[in-house]
Amino acid sequence: MEQVSSTGRPVQITVTDGHDLKGIKGDTPVTFVRVEFNQVVLGDSAKITVSPEGMAKYNFTSSFEFNPEGGITLDDLAHKPVFLTMTEVLPKEKKQKEEKTLILGQAVVDLLPLLEGPLQNYMAGLQVPSLGEKDYPILFKNGILKLGGEKEPVPRPKKWPIANILAPGANNIPDAFIVGGPYEEEEGELNHPEDREFRNQAECMKKRITWDLESRSYLAPSAVVSFQKRIADCRLWPVEITRVPLVTAPKGKAGKFDKTEDENQLSFHGVAYVNMVPLLYPGVKRIRGAFHVYPYLDSIVHEKTKCLFSLFRDIGHHNNKIGGINSPLSKQVVSKNLKEDKTVKEKDIDGRPRPGDVQAPSIKSQSSDTPLESEPLLSNNPEGQQYVEAGTYIVLEIQLDKALVPKRMPEELARRVKEMIPPRPPLTRRTGGAQKAVSDYHMQIKNISRAILDEYHRMFGKQVAKLESDLDSEALEEQKCQLSYELNCSGKYFAFKEQLKHAVVKIVREKYLKTTSFESQEELQTFISELYVFLVDQMHVALNQTMPDDVQGTIPTIHTSSDQLRLFAFEAEVNENFEMAAVYYKERLARESQNLDHWLDYGAFCLLTEDNIKAQECFRKALALNQNHIHSLLLCGVLAVLMENYAQAEIFFEDATCLEPTNVVAWTLLGLYYEIQNNDIRMEMAFHEASKQLQARMLQAQVTKQKSTGTVEYIEEGGKIDSSLDPWGITTGSSATAIKMEAPAGPGAALSILDEDLTEPSKLQSDSQEPIVTAHSQDPTMSQKPSNTFLKEIPTKKETSKCQDSSAVLHPILHYDISQPPTTIFMETIHFLMKVNAVQYVHRVLAHELLCPQGGPSCEYYLVLAQTHLLKKDFAKTEEYLQQAAQMDYLNPNVWGLKGHLYFLSGNHAEAKACYERTISFVVDASEMHFIFLRLGLIYLEEKEYEKAKKTYLQACKRLPSCLTWLGLGIACYRLEELTEAEDALSEANALNNYNAEVWAYLALVCLKAGRQLEAEQAYKYTIKLKLKDEALLAEIRMVQETVGFGNPSF
Repeated sequence: MEQVSSTGRPVQITVTDGHDLKGIKGDTPVTFVRVEFNQVVLGDSAKITVSPEGMAKYNFTSSFEFNPEGGITLDDLAHKPVFLTMTEVLPKEKKQKEEKTLILGQAVVDLLPLLEGPLQNYMAGLQVPSLGEKDYPILFKNGILKLGGEKEPVPRPKKWPIANILAPGANNIPDAFIVGGPYEEEEGELNHPEDREFRNQAECMKKRITWDLESRSYLAPSAVVSFQKRIADCRLWPVEITRVPLVTAPKGKAGKFDKTEDENQLSFHGVAYVNMVPLLYPGVKRIRGAFHVYPYLDSIVHEKTKCLFSLFRDIGHHNNKIGGINSPLSKQVVSKNLKEDKTVKEKDIDGRPRPGDVQAPSIKSQSSDTPLESEPLLSNNPEGQQYVEAGTYIVLEIQLDKALVPKRMPEELARRVKEMIPPRPPLTRRTGGAQKAVSDYHMQIKNISRAILDEYHRMFGKQVAKLESDLDSEALEEQKCQLSYELNCSGKYFAFKEQLKHAVVKIVREKYLKTTSFESQEELQTFISELYVFLVDQMHVALNQTMPDDVQGTIPTIHTSSDQLRLFAFEAEVNENFEMAAVYYKERLARESQNLDHWLDYGAFCLLTEDNIKAQECFRKALALNQNHIHSLLLCGVLAVLMENYAQAEIFFEDATCLEPTNVVAWTLLGLYYEIQNNDIRMEMAFHEASKQLQARMLQAQVTKQKSTGTVEYIEEGGKIDSSLDPWGITTGSSATAIKMEAPAGPGAALSILDEDLTEPSKLQSDSQEPIVTAHSQDPTMSQKPSNTFLKEIPTKKETSKCQDSSAVLHPILHYDISQPPTTIFMETIHFLMKVNAVQYVHRVLAHELLCPQGGPSCEYYLVLAQTHLLKKDFAKTEEYLQQAAQMDYLNPNVWGLKGHLYFLSGNHAEAKACYERTISFVVDASEMHFIFLRLGLIYLEEKEYEKAKKTYLQACKRLPSCLTWLGLGIACYRLEELTEAEDALSEANALNNYNAEVWAYLALVCLKAGRQLEAEQAYKYTIKLKLKDEALLAEIRMVQETVGFGNPSF
């Protein structure tokens, strides 16, 4: 069977002879052969008489047309055979008009070898630095075409790249196996979830080329340096692939054979651009992935990789077609017209070329205008273009024995952090403390009271027993004087004082934290008065415990929790009362100095007030409490960058990525640090790792969501996804570096170039085989895009009663990220930085978000910009960015909430009211409803819409009760003349914060209206003492006092 060239692209079938033929009517029958294909008779041979030896010479040729666009296609050749029917012509009998025939047998001819091409060799190759000036070529020959329908098994052994190994199994490398791996963890292309189906089909259902080879190369120290420099300069490394026809050389015709070889060019010459930059990442020793194959065009290859020549042409591959490419150890053959001492240049081309669509300029020598004879005129590469059309890719792995760039060990990073910030030793447990000091005071009071009662009973017991209830007040006063005289004369009073003195000293030290002398006499007197009141109150508590029958109902004390103090501090920040906010933060630290969250919150407050030194101190104290706390490490790194201490910043960020490798923010901040240091390669590494972790988290969230909804779709786990393509590897030695390279187990749907098998008539003999693939063309420049379906946990709102603790997390910067989870690594980092008030760092991240392919100007982007400018009181810019955000998402409640804050702060309360009302009317709440309710309620009070104010403040009290929410509710109720409800609300506000002068002022008004003189005077006294600033409210109080005739003791 022979395939010849013609313009009609025929396939010729020749039947030469038959053997061992026997007829029905005799041993020398007359026979002919009929050729059929695709249910069409191609022709009958002549009628030949079989010789007595059973042989017949037919020498019959038939043919059919092949047309890839219609009619008989490659698919027909692959699965339809040619039928050769042997027929005997029976002798004619008398009166027989027509010949009778009898079918003797039938032969079936499989045309698949036309596609497989038994004399076809696929080869891949690349170069690595060596000791000399020239690079060392590594070639992977004899790529095997495999049919579709079967996936490559894993693990499977790797093979030596050496021919002529005769012993069975000896070509397998000991203890070296191809294990594959999940697509998502690859560094190349086609590693996105949307590529999974395409790769599964390509590596299982489609035809593919497999090598399963591993080649190793030794890199001397100088070669390692050269390797690093080449990667840094070029970034992309060309890996070429071609089809090498193998033709048996006729004996005695070497000259003619060589001439034919020289005329041949590389067929189906493609190139994959492997991004080698990950090998310059600290600690990275291996890259593995699938890379698109493009047509080899010299101009494109030189532009991307700075390589002037093709590896295959440089080593003279077409001068040895019998054995494929020359061995790398053999002498390299270079065309005689290519002078090494001459540089080459390229003609200018217009525009940016596209693969397979560019007229590639020929390479010329500097001294001549004629193309070099060794460089073919590659005006186009139609064969290679089929790689792009079919989505061809090659999977390879490059592995080093030692990383080119060493990575700091986690132990070293931890040691460096300890050197900078020594861990704070845990506080020793003390038996003292404020609570124990008060308890000891109670105990001494009880003991002394018993001793005094015993003395009283000794002196007046009999008298009391006789008189019983007849004792009058004068008699009791007389007994009291006698008891006091006796205690003083006997020295017992002094003993009781000494007994109580130690307990009082402990209260001064432990409860009031007074251990140094007072600065003035006035300060001393003030403290003594405060201490006296406390001691008397505690004495009554102790006496009531001793004599429970006389105990009256005690008033329960409402203690503020740490979370409530944090809420009060946030409210003070929003109202720009930074002094009061600092008091709340310090109160939290005084209660629990070992709680690192308190230090982080105080540090974030210091960042808001631009006190970076104090913020750094707070973050370092938090890190000293727990040196494995990620947020503390990151914030220490951020402050180190802001204070230009870059060496420490790198330590903090790297330690964070080591402690929590899946932390997106840690990797992103590390990348931003490398950007500041102009280290583009490490910046790319950090951002790539951050994107990888965000994508992995998104996939996990998808699986979790599907499980929760009961609609789980099967998603292969990473460890179960086998790539049928074996990777290339590189291995390094100790002082030098050894590289091993492993050719892939087939470019999966790759090499679907095979329509060319019958489309180039001049190559029908040598290029008779091509895999048949129908695949989608993939965009080779497609960057990795994390999915936008990452699920974010939205905190649940909790309704709390007036005595319950508030656990909500609020912030004065007012974050707006309710409905859309972070879609990029930069937006997630922005959320983190905004929560800690690191606004100085945010603008650098926003620039990346704007340029990020997955990011860009979005509603969330403009909201963050608006927040940062609102903090600077740049109202014009804030309004401009909010207009942009509203155009992108008009129904976003966060946009309207922030608009309301803008108008409120700028004094336009009418517009603020409209925006706030729109915000609370949405089905979905904005991120920070607390401050929206507070400010909307205040506007209602200003406009005397007291019923609306009451409803608004009630909603705020249900969500997050605080002094301000209860105060607003109390004011609204007072204005509505609901005095009982007003007093209850104001009492709650006073219990949460008894230093608020406005609360005392409205309590005074309520008591004046209720006719309670003593309470009205007390409330007014505290209003004056706390220096109420609202003159209108003071005037109102004095007017009501004049009306009722009491309430001001100075009258």
